[in-house]
This record gives sequence, C-alpha cells and structure tokens, in this order.
Amino acid sequence: MSPADAAGPADVVVALDVGGTGMKCALVRPDGTTVHTERHPTDAGRGPDAVVETILDVAEGLAGKARADGRDPVALGIAVPGVVDEAAGVAVWSANVGFRDVPLRDLAAERLGLPTVLGHDVRVGGLAEARLGAGRGTGHVLFVAIGTGIAAAHVVDGAAASGAHGAAGEIGHVLVRPGGPRCGCGRDGCLEAVASASAIARRYAEATGAGPTGAAGDSGPTGTPASAADVADRAAAGEPAAARVWAEAVEALADGLATGQALYDVETVVVGGGLAQAGPRLFDPLRAALHERMTFHRRPRLVAAALGDEAGCLGAALLALDAR
Repeated sequence: MSPADAAGPADVVVALDVGGTGMKCALVRPDGTTVHTERHPTDAGRGPDAVVETILDVAEGLAGKARADGRDPVALGIAVPGVVDEAAGVAVWSANVGFRDVPLRDLAAERLGLPTVLGHDVRVGGLAEARLGAGRGTGHVLFVAIGTGIAAAHVVDGAAASGAHGAAGEIGHVLVRPGGPRCGCGRDGCLEAVASASAIARRYAEATGAGPTGAAGDSGPTGTPASAADVADRAAAGEPAAARVWAEAVEALADGLATGQALYDVETVVVGGGLAQAGPRLFDPLRAALHERMTFHRRPRLVAAALGDEAGCLGAALLALDAR
C-alpha cells in the first residue's frame, strides 16, 4: 500500500525546503497536491542557532495552520543544503546555512511531536521530479541541478541514494578540465568551475574584462555584471565572447553528464536549477553534445525539470511519507 493509499482524507505533510536566503514551505497531500504555501527569509547571517529556531517556528506555524483549516498534519519533512546524514537526521555541514552537526530531525520531532525526516535539498528535488515531475514513469533518473553550484541525485524506482557519508551526487566535482579554473572545493577543473551559472558569469566577466560594475558593453542592464542568462542571450545573438564561454560550458556539461551516464545508465536525465531556464539555448546543443559522447551506452532522454522551485517541498513531503 502506498502512502497516498494509506492516508486519511484530511492528512497533510508539513514540508520545508531551506536555502541560504529563503525557505519555501508547504502543506502537501499524500498524492503530491499542495494545499498551502508560504515563504520565509532564512537570514543565515544570524548564525545557525537562529536559523534552526526559525525553521522550528515556521514548521510549528504550518502545523497549526493545518489544524486550524481542519487538516491533520501527520509528518514533517525538511530539506537542507550541504552534507546531510539522512539516517541520523543530522545536518552535517552547510556553507550556505552555517550548519555543522545539527541534529535537526530530532529537534523538530521534539518541538512538533510529529514523525520527522531530514533530507538533502537536491536529492529530495530529484525524488519529486522522478516521481511527480519530468522523470515520472521511468525507473532510473538522474536529476542535475545547475545553479550557483552543480549537484545531482540518482533516483532508482523512486528512491534517491545518499551514499555512505551523505555526499552522493556531487557531480559538480567531477574533473572535466584538468588544470582548468579553480573550483571552490580547492581543485582545478571541476565541472562546477566551468559550467555552473556562477562560473559562466565569472568566466564571461574575465573574458570581456568587466570589473565589479563592468563597462557599459559588458555589464547587465543596470550596470551589474552579466548573469549566465545574459551570457546565453548574447551567445544566441552571436557575440563572440559570450558564444565561446557558453559553448565551453555546454561541452563541459556534456562531459559531466556522459560520466554520469557511464556510471548510472539512466533512462532520463532531468536538468533543473537556474541554468535550465535557458531552454532550447541550453538543451539543444547539450543534447547533441551528450549524444556525440555516447558509444555503447544508451542515450538517455534529456529533459528540463517540470516542478520548478516547488520540487524541494514536494520531495521533502514524499520523503516524510515514505518514512511513516
């Protein structure tokens, strides 16, 4: 019997997707239907203790909202970035939020009195895309989120592997360009250092000589440095520097995804995150480049994520339901 089949008509799961800037929060039915959403600032600069308190307050408020509306909160799912020990319910480390060995699952369960699970933000997003979104109906899915960084989730038959130490899916740290740009992890040439949205913006600024505010021709419309979206637009318009940086990013992504396909042999690769908003400007050349790299491996279906920024909340809810 599935969690949805076992649920009562008024059952909901409290779900939070915690980021460095904000929290996306929801009440979710066991069938994946969202009945209420909220957004709250994380204000990570206040320190991890204050962030934990905010998470607990928001979760408690959502449970109260559910009860006030005649619904029954049956579980709590929380997704956070960084390294997460899902079995122990511990946020091991997160640069964005400042967590270090925070027993968030137990703290939340004690405050709310609900069964609680803690998951990794990209893994739960992949879970939602595989079961409810662009990967629905396929048993083997690789979800790749491309934004400030690059991370992935390998979902098999509706479950995402977390790895022995909670760090599975760090495809952004696959070495694709030995001796290439320095990655935030300290190594040169990682995929994330070439093809993340932040890397594309940085490498374009370097290629055009734009400083913090940039020259008029190199900066965005408000005088700020060009974003990855700006680079995509300029590449499509034929600007040489933008076209070069964009093509290098696409080729690096294809190398990284080809490595992923060699390791996982998935049916579907779902690409999400901010860079996926480039649409055909990303997917058309990336699909062609990935297929060129396939030898005896089957070509995976390459598609854009379907759930947008709701994926984290939906995935956190699914994870909580699975654990009941």
